[in-house]
Amino acid sequence: MSAKLDELGRILCDLKRVVVAYSGGVDSTFLLKVAHDCLKDDALGVIGVSPSLAERELAEAERVARQIGARCETIPVFEMGDPHYLANDARRCYYCKTSLFRELTAYAARFGYACVLDGSNADDTGDYRPGLQAVAEQGVRSPLQEVGLTKMEIRALSREMGLPTWDKPATPCLSSRIPYGTPVTPQALARIERAETILRRLGFRNLRVRHHDQVARIEVDPTDFGPILEQREQILAGLKQAGYAYVALDLAGFRSGSLNEVLIR
Repeated sequence: MSAKLDELGRILCDLKRVVVAYSGGVDSTFLLKVAHDCLKDDALGVIGVSPSLAERELAEAERVARQIGARCETIPVFEMGDPHYLANDARRCYYCKTSLFRELTAYAARFGYACVLDGSNADDTGDYRPGLQAVAEQGVRSPLQEVGLTKMEIRALSREMGLPTWDKPATPCLSSRIPYGTPVTPQALARIERAETILRRLGFRNLRVRHHDQVARIEVDPTDFGPILEQREQILAGLKQAGYAYVALDLAGFRSGSLNEVLIR
């Protein structure tokens, strides 16, 4: 891993001045940390803000950037203005990332940064990730991928560096909770965010609330089934107050990208 980390440092130092597409997740936090260590104030983390980003995630990302000591800004992004994105077909992530990286590359050009970097890692090439096409089209670089760093290695290095995100669960955008073919709306995103906030306040960490119109399908680790049922009445009341008529527990448990299962079938 040390050779990969050294190579990453060389790439960043050669670029001299960069914008990091920062979300506060494991990969982008690690990338921002290394970029800040190499380039100091010439590395800037930029968070794209839209209704698909949970307020909790935004606040946490800003807090972690302050802890690192890295500069961090927010800019609005406008995927909600793209009818293709709102239609929510299987290429939703492509439309979202196109909107994000279009804004970030324009920002970088306006303020004299050499390029935009994203946190894609070596494992991402083996998954269904249409957003990677947008990365290539917009001229964004993925230095973690370039040096071959895997998610496991990034978590291990993050732990060594004392980053609080080293064991953070994956936290994709709120739209990822909506099944393909169901339109994305600000109202649905807000309902999902309220529902997941309720569960997080009850102590659940690895979770998704999948949005099926009036039904909230809860995904948690099977080890959390007992605590979910113990707090059943409180969860029911909270999620119904959030706007759901029915609440279901998925017996298959939490799995990242479960809505992609329909594409496989």
